[in-house]
Amino acid sequence: MRVGNVVKFLIVVAVIVLGFSYSISPLTASIKQGLDLQGGTHVVLEAVDTPEAKVDEDAVRRVVKIIEKRVNEIGLTEPIIQRQGERRIIVELPGIKEPEKAIEMLGKTALLEFQDESGNTVMTGKDLKDAKAEMGQNKNSVVALEFSDQGGKLFADLTTKNVGKHISILLDKQVLTSPVVNEPIPNGKAVITGSRSIEEAQNLAILLRSGSLPVKVDVLEMRTVGPTLGQDSKEKSEKAFSIGIALIVIFMLGFYRLSGFVATIALLVYVLLLVGSLKMLQATMTLPGIAGIILSMGVAVDANVLIFERFKEEFRSGKTLRAALDAGFSRAFNTILDSNVSIMITATVLFFLGTGPIKGFAITLGLGVILSMFTAITVSRYLLRMLMQANVTKNGKYFGA
Repeated sequence: MRVGNVVKFLIVVAVIVLGFSYSISPLTASIKQGLDLQGGTHVVLEAVDTPEAKVDEDAVRRVVKIIEKRVNEIGLTEPIIQRQGERRIIVELPGIKEPEKAIEMLGKTALLEFQDESGNTVMTGKDLKDAKAEMGQNKNSVVALEFSDQGGKLFADLTTKNVGKHISILLDKQVLTSPVVNEPIPNGKAVITGSRSIEEAQNLAILLRSGSLPVKVDVLEMRTVGPTLGQDSKEKSEKAFSIGIALIVIFMLGFYRLSGFVATIALLVYVLLLVGSLKMLQATMTLPGIAGIILSMGVAVDANVLIFERFKEEFRSGKTLRAALDAGFSRAFNTILDSNVSIMITATVLFFLGTGPIKGFAITLGLGVILSMFTAITVSRYLLRMLMQANVTKNGKYFGA
């Protein structure tokens, strides 16, 4: 036995185990969680044709941008907004307390118009620079408007021509307020009264700041996942993950002994790399994604099983442990590559043809397959060579042979 090599091997193993124990919890906690894990609201919107506006690619793209602005203005953490097909938009709002109000705001066209007494639209929301909720002189909630340079000129001209007359401010053809103009307003500012609370005024200001939707949007589906159900799903997935790792460790140690121990250490490296990669990619973890991780763990172990079985065959043919190890890795490589390529093809098809959670499953599965090849072929091999150089034993049965 070479004590120096044994110590070196144990240090490497200790570093991996301690690194895993120290890093895995912060890493997993920092990954964004989907609605099925933390609760929230899932909404499917669809842009529809109207006599006033037809749906096209540019209109849908603008709708997505405006909805993104509205969601960000609401202040929700880590929302997910993505297109589905030609006209549909999926919006996921995690942890929202009043989904009905948020959805009403998302789908509202929010077309702002300024009309004279004859009903002629002189200005629209395009002339706005900013809109803010404020408390008025009588402690009433109002929305303070600030116009762009061009909008300020139009508003000054509108108020100059309509002194002593009513000017109506409309949102989606509904009159918000219709004040009488007492004098021209040249400073490019105005207020909208009539809000029953500061929250209502803030919501109106958000709609006006984000701009009007270019086409009508309907809500096709709304699904809410409660925080209790999300937490229950999270706990069950963590339990399944723990049971999966435990069964793999028991299997590898029972069948392959020291080789199985090395494979277990390599599996820890694999899990760390996978979770770290998901963090770097800013992926959103969902239940299907966790299923992909657990499945890819089986793929990672499968590669080690193929290598160790080849290693046993070579050792039984009369080769030394080190020669059998090198031959086992060499002979198993093509088989591992073929099986992993077939899985990658499946993951690629799921990614490009699937939506939402299916894509999450495909990403974790495909990424897991790539990393499993790395850990099986490099990490496992490196650790086994270190172990054999330590000359702990020359008896093949301790390596599962």
